Amino acid sequence: MSDATAVPASPPAAKPHPLGSERLHRLAYPLLAVLCLMLWLPGILSLPALDRDESRFAQSSRQMLESGNFVDIRFGQVPRYKKPAGIYWMQAAATAIAGHVENLADGDDTRIWTYRLPSLIGGIAAVWLTYWLGSVFGAEVGLVAALLLGFSVLLTAEATLATTDAVLLAATMGVEGVLLRLYRAATGDAPVSTRLVMWGWAAFAIGILVKGPVIAGVAAATVAALLVWDWRAKTGVPWTWLKGTKPLWGAALALLIVAPWLIAIWRQSQGAFFQQSLGNDFAAKLAGGQESHGAPPGYNLVLSTIAFWPAILFVLPGIGLGIAHAKEPAVRFLLAWAGSWWLICEAVPTKLPHYVLPAYPALAILAALWVLAPKGEVGAIVPFWRKTLSSIAVLQYAIGLAALSLAPVWLPKFYGDGLAAGLVAYALVGALVGLGALAVLPTGRRLIALSLALLSFLILAPSFTAGAGPRLSDLWLSQKLKALAAKDIRPGDPPPVLAGYEEPSLVFALGADVDLTDGRGAAKQGAELGGLALVDDYERPQFLAHLAELQSDAVALDEATGFNYSRGKKVHVTVYRMRKLITAPPPAHGVTH
Repeated sequence: MSDATAVPASPPAAKPHPLGSERLHRLAYPLLAVLCLMLWLPGILSLPALDRDESRFAQSSRQMLESGNFVDIRFGQVPRYKKPAGIYWMQAAATAIAGHVENLADGDDTRIWTYRLPSLIGGIAAVWLTYWLGSVFGAEVGLVAALLLGFSVLLTAEATLATTDAVLLAATMGVEGVLLRLYRAATGDAPVSTRLVMWGWAAFAIGILVKGPVIAGVAAATVAALLVWDWRAKTGVPWTWLKGTKPLWGAALALLIVAPWLIAIWRQSQGAFFQQSLGNDFAAKLAGGQESHGAPPGYNLVLSTIAFWPAILFVLPGIGLGIAHAKEPAVRFLLAWAGSWWLICEAVPTKLPHYVLPAYPALAILAALWVLAPKGEVGAIVPFWRKTLSSIAVLQYAIGLAALSLAPVWLPKFYGDGLAAGLVAYALVGALVGLGALAVLPTGRRLIALSLALLSFLILAPSFTAGAGPRLSDLWLSQKLKALAAKDIRPGDPPPVLAGYEEPSLVFALGADVDLTDGRGAAKQGAELGGLALVDDYERPQFLAHLAELQSDAVALDEATGFNYSRGKKVHVTVYRMRKLITAPPPAHGVTH
């Protein structure tokens, strides 16, 4: 890669590039929005409600609408005190605006797309803000960086699902963008207006309302890394640039936004929200691998092969370029931002793919700088370690391309309706286009390689979300059970009781009033109330045995088989109609009722 490895001697922002015109830059925001909609909408509209977090968020938001209580957060009959209320408000508002409030009671989970709208908007906002941040180096850099972030597997997933992380990313970038401009102002760049600083504090408050202290952790890690770097390297940047954040006024604004709900939930929950969200959830993730999500250091680096595809082809070379230009304040800021948060995510025992997402925009901008680096400014002599980074990037890209090309072809074969010729064709075309990027890159035509890589993902992503996704029938067991329950339920029946298979997607499908219990509990409720019981094979022996103890019985009406991807095992569920006893039987074998 001869010219691909050339390093600019001056900031890329100072070099005009033939990529775009003034007209293109004026259209950058609508162009990015349209491309993101093309990429993300197929999944938003076609995928059923997923387990587990998405269905929990959506069901809790729906219950807010049903109850009219926008302070307390509940999933089914129990409080859900893990995250603040911000995302639930957004999902509830999106669903109300979309005109589905009057239809909530029927539990139609095909309307999950309305709960996904905040993530869609948050994802587009994150891409726009990447353009805004990257434009510090030039509008072309901002545009390429925004495309690299928006066309990544991880942001595509988060913008498609009704969870917190796309919105959190947009809020985090609002904060980081203000910090970047303040840091550059300390080195002689244009001063930052008070209005922009206050917008940064407003974004900080939104991040707190969406996911608690995470946004504070990203900002604090960036600032701490910069302070240590400036002190040790004697860069000449005084720590007093932090005064530009106007901490007193900013903290007051953030409190004004956040405090009303904090006070209300404190009173509503009697302090239980803070104990569970900060103590049981947040602190537990720092202390150990919560909910079987522990992983060793290096997990995020390995996973980035898929999660940051196709940008991964340019990320490691971009980091190498950034290290070569670390004396440049804006580049140093990007390295501190991405590096500090990435190291924290690797160090924390609990690991999930989206934890590292706040580092992606900085890495995307570094990658864009490498893609647009002018030819021949320094020469072709590049240190061995930088050549090694480029080689690793090519390997990561090739592995990711293979995995993403095979997924829409093979997953339906193992978990659904079998191979589909159309999906095979899409995967083949996407793979060939992706290979074209690898073929072009060694010639130094980095923009062409970038275009082919992005086009490859634009083909492969919808072929999976809209093509293969709905065909994975074994994974959508809740959909099957919802259809069976709708067929078998009678007027006057109590809500169905679930024993064993209790995934949140089934609660979202059947409604908040379903009873989550075990086999014995399902038998007891059936004897008392009648109605339907959905019992998996693990709980079935206890269910039938306790029915016999109660001198009651049940008739098996239907059954469904699927794969519980949250637990990684096959599941078989039987739908029973239970016979209600006219009078409660006397206690049997010492069991009281």
